[in-house]
Amino acid sequence: MPKSAKYLLIGSTETYSGKSATVLGLSHQLQQKGLDIAYGKPLGNSLSTSEGAVVEEDVQFITHNLNLSANRIAPTILALDEASVQKRLYGEDTTDYRQTLVEQYLQIPRGDLVVLEGPGDLSEGYLFDLSLLQVADVLNASVLLVSRYSSLVSVESLLSAKQRVGDRLIGVVINDIPPKELETVNNFVRPYLEQHGIAVLAMLPKNDLLRSVSVGELVKQLNAEVLCRGDRLDLMVESLAIGAMNVNAAVKYFRKRRNMAVVTGGDRVEIQQAALETSTQCLILTGQLPPPQFILSRAEELEIPILSVDLDTLTTVEIVDRTFGQVRVHEPIKVYCIRQLMAEHFDCDRLLSKLGLTPVISH
Repeated sequence: MPKSAKYLLIGSTETYSGKSATVLGLSHQLQQKGLDIAYGKPLGNSLSTSEGAVVEEDVQFITHNLNLSANRIAPTILALDEASVQKRLYGEDTTDYRQTLVEQYLQIPRGDLVVLEGPGDLSEGYLFDLSLLQVADVLNASVLLVSRYSSLVSVESLLSAKQRVGDRLIGVVINDIPPKELETVNNFVRPYLEQHGIAVLAMLPKNDLLRSVSVGELVKQLNAEVLCRGDRLDLMVESLAIGAMNVNAAVKYFRKRRNMAVVTGGDRVEIQQAALETSTQCLILTGQLPPPQFILSRAEELEIPILSVDLDTLTTVEIVDRTFGQVRVHEPIKVYCIRQLMAEHFDCDRLLSKLGLTPVISH
């Protein structure tokens, strides 16, 4: 009988807190220490169906990145969407998901540690017995919570989560801390949480690159037409600027920003020109007016893609903003960045001792 693996469930108090990034960085670190890792995401959300099987994009990306063999990947049991909720409420889906979890996760040997990515928050998946706490109970898993820092008030959601998760809470990762607040978090938030039985395993500084979006992703979300440099859609955009003011004000404003996407009207040629001469990764033109030839030639020369959208400026900005808020980690440069950040800031040895695991390779 093979020794059974331990389970670590990575959850968060709210969606888009950085769970996938934490899974990626942490699993890589654990592999470096010689541990045999498996990965799974019981409850999926960004799914595509390939050859009849349900595939979760994050799972594909992470398993590929960690180089996991097929027997180290636990299946996604359910896609959480409007349709699956409806089936459950109408009584068309009467599956006992606890039983499915036991069969798919517990009864198959999968190495030393199975790292699981939990749902978006503490209540998601409850309808199917697949919420964070329900899964943790069935698998007897330890829980690591990732929390995005917004202000000192962020402490409240962690204290409240501790009360709900109880002794299963092995620690927390505080993510996205603005550099100027790192000291405050370190001197006040961390000791306060530690005193209340919450181990702070990492404090990760805010990172513009991780919050960035590729031009290609913007093309997809905006349904944009690419007017030039379709070969540079891998450029990363870190901020958004709107060119609606007069050109002198625009130039000052553009100079303060870096790696931006500039949204402006197709008829605002002087703004387009100013944007091309500053730190711009792409121009997004609204109102379906094509730019003059000299703008296209200059953009071609500077390798800056120009996108044209059939939307007004406000809608365009809303879509771009939303894309920033739901950023994925699927670009190689981000993976490298996450690994560096976690290696520098995450206390892996403390986690291992809490899990009762010993590193195979000690550095």
